[in-house]
Amino acid sequence: MLNTALNLNDYTQLSSSDLDRRISEAKAILGSKLLILGHHYIKDEVIKFADFTGDSFRLSQLAAESQARYIIFCGVYFMAETADILTGDEQTVMIPDQQAGCVMADMANIWDVYECWEELQKYYPGEIIPVSYINSSAELKAFCGKNGGLICTSSSADKALSWVFAQGKRVLFFPDEHLGRNTGVKLGIPVKNMAVWDRTIKALVKNSDNPQIILWNGFCPVHLRFSTENIQAVKNKYPDIKIIVHPECSNELVKLADASGSTEYIAKVIDEAPAGSRWAVGTEINMVKRLAEQHRDKFVIPLTASPRPCINMFKIERNNLLWCLENLIEGKIENEVKVSPEIAFDAKIALDRMLSLK
Repeated sequence: MLNTALNLNDYTQLSSSDLDRRISEAKAILGSKLLILGHHYIKDEVIKFADFTGDSFRLSQLAAESQARYIIFCGVYFMAETADILTGDEQTVMIPDQQAGCVMADMANIWDVYECWEELQKYYPGEIIPVSYINSSAELKAFCGKNGGLICTSSSADKALSWVFAQGKRVLFFPDEHLGRNTGVKLGIPVKNMAVWDRTIKALVKNSDNPQIILWNGFCPVHLRFSTENIQAVKNKYPDIKIIVHPECSNELVKLADASGSTEYIAKVIDEAPAGSRWAVGTEINMVKRLAEQHRDKFVIPLTASPRPCINMFKIERNNLLWCLENLIEGKIENEVKVSPEIAFDAKIALDRMLSLK
């Protein structure tokens, strides 16, 4: 069955039918030793081979619960890092393309965060707790673990911020400014009580002399493409349509939407919506198209007429998935994602604090 020339370039020449056939055969050979995880934003032609589909943290939890020896994470790099942190030493995590990073996560590197942290201590010594969105590097997760902070997902950000406020502390939230702002507003924090750390000039831009939340000015390019004009246009065309968006969108957009939430929340809302209902969805296009296909009894469209996929999720292809699989069969591990024990230890502390929230 196998082509023993395991050069990735050779796999780019395979036909669609050959890719499908050989991936299916490889999965059958590896059996229970293998677990393939697929994020909601991965394209259909790849996601159909996933054993589980979901958001990044849920998939990492499934990896940790699994007895599989090999875990291939069809997502972006920070997701595979989180899976490696949570899985056992006997498990190996891989990613089909190690260049599949995250633009938002890359907007906050550990050295810039340390510089920000040291500067903020001059203004608010001992008063700040760091909270990192899960869309961040393992090093940033470890930074939170070492400094009394924690991780959050888009669905648990409100609990994380509430945990900090209950201690009478301020929040440094990174890397996504918009999720932080939307969560603060949801908790009743006025925008005027939030400040922004501008990573480009490495300085605090104050809206208030007494900010409760300090936002790192990172963002998701996919979600910032959506605009209030998009909402108006789709409402003009379909007056009865409901708008649901991801909280990585701007606060102006979230305020105009009918609902906002994580990818899991968006999927749940549309799944439970009545037949015949209409939905315009503000998130990555592969997920929106999949929701439309899965719910043909409903009208589901992207919020913008010119949606674009996540460029990094798009790097996960059948050819690099097959390359990983057939190398495994040959006893070779390619594109392993391995977090150092020291970083993993501190990152796990921050993740465990998130899991302890009620």
